[in-house]
Amino acid sequence: MVTSITSFGRSGLYDWMMQRVTAVVLMAYTLFMIGYLLFSSDLSYAQWTGLFQNTAMRIFTLLAILSLVAHAWIGLWSVSTDYIKQTGIRFVFQSVCGLLAFVYVVWGIQILWGV
Repeated sequence: MVTSITSFGRSGLYDWMMQRVTAVVLMAYTLFMIGYLLFSSDLSYAQWTGLFQNTAMRIFTLLAILSLVAHAWIGLWSVSTDYIKQTGIRFVFQSVCGLLAFVYVVWGIQILWGV
């Protein structure tokens, strides 16, 4: 079936589950960052770079980036298949979204790991 090939997951249930898991990861990352910013008095550049030089933080941030892209892709794919009825326009929209998602992941990795 064509729709199962163009979605992120294997089925609607898998997409729904993936959306919930990525939302939990994004919530955990957001709460951590808010807590870090609130409880770090007189935050300096050295503290900020020190935080992101930690391998665990880099992995957590990479997980958040991948979760954000997966979450956005599933949402945009669902909205586009529901509301964009013309196949050509939907294909272009989904292609642009996919390309931007790829660019943002590569860009995030370059920034995060200093590649």
